[in-house]
Amino acid sequence: MKVKYFAWVRERVGVAEEAVEPPADVRTVSDLIGWLSSRGETYAHAFEKPKVIRAAIDHAHVKQDAVIAGAREIAFFPPMTGG
Repeated sequence: MKVKYFAWVRERVGVAEEAVEPPADVRTVSDLIGWLSSRGETYAHAFEKPKVIRAAIDHAHVKQDAVIAGAREIAFFPPMTGG
């Protein structure tokens, strides 16, 4: 699956997008965040406060308990404000 990072999540990870193959036990967005966090210091820094991270699966906003099976693309971004 393709994972995209936006705003300061992208800045901290160091890439805008990448293809990943998470292990079979990674089933939800929350699991994916945990797995990504374990991939190194930059990922750990980007996801150090996982509750503030927003996610979208195939362009639809989802909660972190959303199942990722079958997803082609998952995007992560910080909370957004208007203005």
